[in-house]
Amino acid sequence: MAYAILLAGGIGRRTGLDIPKQFFQIKNKPFLAYCIDKFVPIKEFEKIVVSSPKEYIHETEEIIDKFFPDEDRLVVIEGGETRNDTLNNSLSYIDSIKTEENPIVVKHAAARIFVSTDMIEKCLELTKEHGAAGPILRSSDFMIEAKDNKVLNIPPRAHMVHVQTPQGFRLQEYLETYNDLTPEEIPTIHDLISLYYLRGKEVFLFDGDKSNFKITTPVDVAIAREFLL
Repeated sequence: MAYAILLAGGIGRRTGLDIPKQFFQIKNKPFLAYCIDKFVPIKEFEKIVVSSPKEYIHETEEIIDKFFPDEDRLVVIEGGETRNDTLNNSLSYIDSIKTEENPIVVKHAAARIFVSTDMIEKCLELTKEHGAAGPILRSSDFMIEAKDNKVLNIPPRAHMVHVQTPQGFRLQEYLETYNDLTPEEIPTIHDLISLYYLRGKEVFLFDGDKSNFKITTPVDVAIAREFLL
């Protein structure tokens, strides 16, 4: 048994759009619907939980009713103040409806609308095998660590990677690990990998895909338009 979480609880101000980016439409279809399209074919998901900003719950439900009228696995829940809050809201919902003790959860940033169904299925299978898994993209750029316009460190490029989603994990292990954090540690957690690393837990890393980029800036919106038109 497995559940999917699509994190769409933010406003996305960095895109420069006058609406949250998940509602921006190309070819009369919002970004959020393009992302949901990739998860619906995977029948192993008992529920696909879609988070939404509180003030846009109705709009999110309208998208699901319009584009997925016969898909009763889709559930809309209210997001939180932060990404961690939104994820925890989603996990609490799953914890309240689960029918087995420790199901697999696959969480994904809904702004990565070009994720492939194959990658989602791969994440699901590797999570079954390893307990936690997520894709990475190896860097082709020369990367440095810098602060205040000065070089702090030059790490080996071969060791530098970009982290992507989807990321998979077992529900109870994640909840137990997160609940073990101190108030000072919580703000340092950005995703599954940073949480598990902090507590010495392994996440199996597999190759991601350049096309699985996150729509964040106006340039990303323009690239997405070119891909979809």
